[in-house]
Amino acid sequence: MLTLPLKSRNMKTPTGIKITSTLVFIFILFFVGYIYSLHIDSPILRNSFSTTSKNTKSLIQRKESPKRLEIPLNCLNGNLTNTCPISYSGTLISSTKTVENSLPSTKTCPDYFRWIHEDLWPWRNTGITKEMVMRANRTANFRLVTVNGKAYLEMYEKAFQTRDTFTLWGILQLLRRYPGKLPDLDLMFDCVDWPVVSSSEYKQPNATAPPPVFRYCADDSTLDIVFPDWSFWGWPEINIKPWDTLLEELKEGNRKKKWIEREPYAYWKGNPEVAETRKDLLKCNVSDKQDWGARLYAQDWGHEIQKGFQQSNLADQCTHRYKIYIEGSAWSVSEKYILACDSLTLLVKPLYYDFFTRSLEPMKHYWPVKVDDKCRSIKFAVDWGNRHKQKVQDIGKASSDFVHKNLTMDFVYDYMFHLLNEYAKLLTYRPTIPPNSVELCSETMACPANGVEKNFMMASMVKYPSDSGPCIMPPPFDPPSFRSVRSKKEQSVRKVEMWENKFWSSQIK
Repeated sequence: MLTLPLKSRNMKTPTGIKITSTLVFIFILFFVGYIYSLHIDSPILRNSFSTTSKNTKSLIQRKESPKRLEIPLNCLNGNLTNTCPISYSGTLISSTKTVENSLPSTKTCPDYFRWIHEDLWPWRNTGITKEMVMRANRTANFRLVTVNGKAYLEMYEKAFQTRDTFTLWGILQLLRRYPGKLPDLDLMFDCVDWPVVSSSEYKQPNATAPPPVFRYCADDSTLDIVFPDWSFWGWPEINIKPWDTLLEELKEGNRKKKWIEREPYAYWKGNPEVAETRKDLLKCNVSDKQDWGARLYAQDWGHEIQKGFQQSNLADQCTHRYKIYIEGSAWSVSEKYILACDSLTLLVKPLYYDFFTRSLEPMKHYWPVKVDDKCRSIKFAVDWGNRHKQKVQDIGKASSDFVHKNLTMDFVYDYMFHLLNEYAKLLTYRPTIPPNSVELCSETMACPANGVEKNFMMASMVKYPSDSGPCIMPPPFDPPSFRSVRSKKEQSVRKVEMWENKFWSSQIK
């Protein structure tokens, strides 16, 4: 056999390898193509392409989204600022265009918005005349008029602490949130706790229509128009932070200790000196002779102020399975903080309501407690709850969800908007600037402010107009649904009272 020289064999080998490699590459390419054709519609690939497409679309949308127009705070003269900036109206006009171009809301307002219709019911046939409004100044702390999106204030009497200040601040933030959206207004506001417009005075055949008075609470025998209280924007005197901030802290407080790990007692901390019913509650405190299942603490605000509010942080008070709500001289701002704690709220039968509490349901959001037999009622609730842990947790979670989802500042502003908008529709005259009023804007309030008051204003200030309109108002109650709401509550309360009575009767035997 002829043997080729070594050099010749080495020269032919790369050619063979090259041909073989080419064939292998073609085969692999064909195989990959075949596999790809079989799996091109697989969920993995589909999701991959979908994700890429969404990311690209999102990126394009972000690039195309118009820049939000920030409404500035112009403290041109620092703490001496006492007039609204000349450019203020121009800024609001630009913001108004932004709002007009915003999308309409697709959110439905929470159910408690339906009570707006009920609160304005007394004027449904007569409308609201200027004479009616001026009659309301008998007890009002201030008159607020808005004309063409600007606010004008006529003060009558300074309110307790900073109630009027932060109520007005809240309304100004509403105007910044929805610039140009609210119609012209003329209203009287009373910052005192107790409602004053007695319905019995206006039920006679020849009686005049009642004066429209705005305040923080009312009861079943009065016609005062309820409005969100000042503490949503902060209560500087006792260091209660603006609601947006505090709500997040309460969420964190709930995470720190699960319900099952909390103290198996009913907790209350507050000022007992403002009402006899609170002093009566203190009789239910634990003692050497009796344990009603309650742990009650009198809050000394003077001492707290001196110590820098070390023992009054509301977010640190979600530590018991049960929390007691009891009214003070009238309704109390503490209700929303108590409901937000994931604990079962033991609600001592109230006389008053604020703007959202009428939609709370016994045994869904709280446990009803007798006002005239508090100790035994609390004892029964605590013992029952410790035996029915899951049911109690469900109620506590429902009340907490109600607050965290339906009582956000977005909905607080929307409630204010709809209430004032519906109120303005009833005015039979066109509001004009009162001769003794001063123009009010965020600058005239925040720029001269100092300390905690200024901090709370800055923390709660609306910086941008809303991207969308207010939530969609639910319809008013029809007579059957209105009766059903009341009947359902009464039945739930009677059911609990029946349980209590049966239990305590058995203890006597």
